[in-house]
Amino acid sequence: MNVIARIHQRISAAIPDWPLTLLLRLGVAIPFFLSGRTKVEGLLTITPSTRYLFAEEYRVPLLPPDLAATLATYAEHALPVLLVLGLFTRSAALGLLAMTLVIQLFVIPGGWPTHLLWAGPLVYLIARGPGAASLDRVLKFD
Repeated sequence: MNVIARIHQRISAAIPDWPLTLLLRLGVAIPFFLSGRTKVEGLLTITPSTRYLFAEEYRVPLLPPDLAATLATYAEHALPVLLVLGLFTRSAALGLLAMTLVIQLFVIPGGWPTHLLWAGPLVYLIARGPGAASLDRVLKFD
């Protein structure tokens, strides 16, 4: 084994998986949760401006604007919380990945650099799971 390979092996051995998956879960949960908070006033009252945006600007196909606004707002609150807790992680990540794809395809097609930054951690979490520092692991869901 060459020197570079040994260094890489030592780095991999020194850093356990759980801090990486926790960092990925937190890093992708925060922008979605903060986005959800801009859509409400108080705890979870959807603002008129949110309903307007979904009716006039976002125009997600196949869903009535009011339903799309409601689903997106509640998903942006619930799914990030599940990710942070590491509870139903793969399902929560899949839901946020689906939202990311809808945003990319129908809302902000030019936002692909940001959407890739979200998709990477989400795909990793779907494929590999939440790691040891998660309720999924404690409850033996993963």
